[in-house]
Amino acid sequence: MRLGVLDIGSNSAQLQVVDVRAGAPPLPAHCVKEPTLLGEAIDADGSIDEAGVERAVRAVKDAVAAAYHHGVDQLYTFVTSAIRDATNREEIIDEIQRVVGIRPQYLSGQQEARLTYVAAHRWYGWSAGRLLLLDIGGGSMEIALGRDAEPELALSLPVGAGRLTRAFLHHDPPRPGQLKALRRHVHDTLAEVVDRLRWESVPQRVVATSKTFKQLARLAGAPPQREGPFVRRTLHVGDVREWIPRLAKLSAKQRGRLRGVSQPRARQTLAGAVVAHSAMSALGVEQVRICPWALREGIMLQHLATMADAEVALPLQPLVRLPEAAGATVTPLHGDSV
Repeated sequence: MRLGVLDIGSNSAQLQVVDVRAGAPPLPAHCVKEPTLLGEAIDADGSIDEAGVERAVRAVKDAVAAAYHHGVDQLYTFVTSAIRDATNREEIIDEIQRVVGIRPQYLSGQQEARLTYVAAHRWYGWSAGRLLLLDIGGGSMEIALGRDAEPELALSLPVGAGRLTRAFLHHDPPRPGQLKALRRHVHDTLAEVVDRLRWESVPQRVVATSKTFKQLARLAGAPPQREGPFVRRTLHVGDVREWIPRLAKLSAKQRGRLRGVSQPRARQTLAGAVVAHSAMSALGVEQVRICPWALREGIMLQHLATMADAEVALPLQPLVRLPEAAGATVTPLHGDSV
């Protein structure tokens, strides 16, 4: 079947269309991105203004039209923290439903962390061992830790790149005092969970998802996206540390001219770098691997899991107790004759 996942975020509404079948990875078919720019539309009371709501509705309408055009059989539509945390969240979702005819769901930060972990774990496989996941979005940062298919720990912190830019970096470029206050806030917020993460033992692999980490890796010299998902991409904490003062001296317009930095995200790139560096430093992480799969893929994999559960590929025979020695009688567990 053809599955679509529509993620309505702070910068854009992104539709990922894949062909799926049980037992196979989701194969990308189409990708559509429509601007929302909700980070620029949040009022002092935490609501999204009328222009932002109109952009979000228009973006969803165009993305849903694209889903129909590309023959999507099933569409999952959800909002992330920008709309989820807005004080007029229900009004926005009601308006999307009225105009477009679908009602987006919203995931909690913990659910986002879990599903993103599921995607990263599936990408790297069991050989990854104990895996730590870091994901910096527009409104929040998700952290997950585990060894198995499901994380042992999944957290969400309100230190997204867009949220912090609005709260601390009021000038463009920002003033030194604003950057200092931002660093202190991120440090204090991370301190609440660092001890817990360290207590859970050292991970064997640290991976990062989200556009923020991908942009930072590109700035540090990682291969561009056009080279495909199987190219190894890494980001070293030292590279992030070196880029922070350079980004701080540039205006958003100037940052938008850097390799890998899109103009809509240019203003929040600095705050994202501060969060990335603070998290990696606090957790003692020297380097992260950039994972091409994230939240949308996690939702797809969750759907594939439900498909697999509904099918029985091999009829199961009653369990039997194996003979302990040659010539012993095989005794069925249920007492039936063999």
